[in-house]
Amino acid sequence: MERIAKVALAYSGGLDTSVIIPWLREQYGVKVIAVIVDVGQPEDIPAIRQKALASGADAAVVVDAKEEFIAEYCFPALRANAIYEGQYLLGTALARPVIAKAQVEVALAEGADAVAHGCTGKGNDQVRFELGYKALAPQLKIIAPWREWNLVSREDEIEYAAAHGIPVPATREKPYSVDQNLWHRSAEAGILEDPWLEPPDHVYALTSAPSEAPDEPAYVEIAFERGVPVAVNAQALGPAELLNVLNRLGGMHGVGRADMVENRLVGIKSRGVYETPGGTILATAHRDLETITLDRDTQHYAMLIAPRYAEIVYYGQWFSPLRQAFDGFIAAAQQTVTGTVRVKLFKGTCTAVGRQSPNSLYRQDLATFSKDTVYNQKDAEGFINLWSLPTQVFAGANPELIRRGLRHPVK
Repeated sequence: MERIAKVALAYSGGLDTSVIIPWLREQYGVKVIAVIVDVGQPEDIPAIRQKALASGADAAVVVDAKEEFIAEYCFPALRANAIYEGQYLLGTALARPVIAKAQVEVALAEGADAVAHGCTGKGNDQVRFELGYKALAPQLKIIAPWREWNLVSREDEIEYAAAHGIPVPATREKPYSVDQNLWHRSAEAGILEDPWLEPPDHVYALTSAPSEAPDEPAYVEIAFERGVPVAVNAQALGPAELLNVLNRLGGMHGVGRADMVENRLVGIKSRGVYETPGGTILATAHRDLETITLDRDTQHYAMLIAPRYAEIVYYGQWFSPLRQAFDGFIAAAQQTVTGTVRVKLFKGTCTAVGRQSPNSLYRQDLATFSKDTVYNQKDAEGFINLWSLPTQVFAGANPELIRRGLRHPVK
């Protein structure tokens, strides 16, 4: 087996990666480069860097990827209306490929032989990281400690960390696995593993309880250009700042909570609690803007591929040709998705209540129930005759098959 001398570790400072640094040094005798990718997590990044060095890392590199994360990963998924199993806005799944990309870039620049991550052998993230590695630098070896070591639980990790003098954020009382970035916050494990139990209040951090949200609704206007959000309440903002603003507004009004049991790629059903306040506002507004800016067939086809796009992201296939091909269609379809949507935030809900666009296909003179001079209602008779022609022909040739569909067949 070829010897590994230097490993680039995706390092977060959390429980898993905190214990991996000394473990890699003990088990492999390697130099460890901790790669800390800033995607908007709330932790003190300089402190995390110092913790990595104090834990035994030979070097610690910080990569600021916040703008790239939102602009090049979250917004493309937003334009595709990608929501996994109808609830999950893919905050963790979208962050993994940008972290893997930054990690590979550091590994190559530092002459590392391998990359490592702290994902468990039961989860989706191991797939997301490793598909990224294999797509971008297949020559690098991959070390996945959770698939090798004899630490079989988070409790074991906590004890290992204590034995090595490494402080970790998890405790036996609150052993949650938390992931947070600019797009969302997720919580798993601990008592959340019982799907019957309601999540306790302390699980949530980004959003107010809807019952405790303000008694007056807030109205927010989101402007889009070609499907990309560019302004909030007429104020132009960059991607990261736009999310910060909407996270604060949505969080204040309890918007963006999801408690779901999802189907992991590895075949396990897992319960996750998600908070995506800004992303929920954007997803609501974007889908609504499409209703007046996309023609019927394009809108329906976009709705058809949206769940498949979400699966691609969830399954770790960000760097796949299919995702790139879908992006080609989406880029063409979004050319007209420019305009402004007004949403109402109230007690945990986000509702689109107004929309306008220079490319709007909505015509009041056609849609009105009042008198109009542009639509000849008599034309509908000929249209219906032609539209129903295949049905009539089939029914004439197969009367018994058609009659079986009647509740009281004609005899």
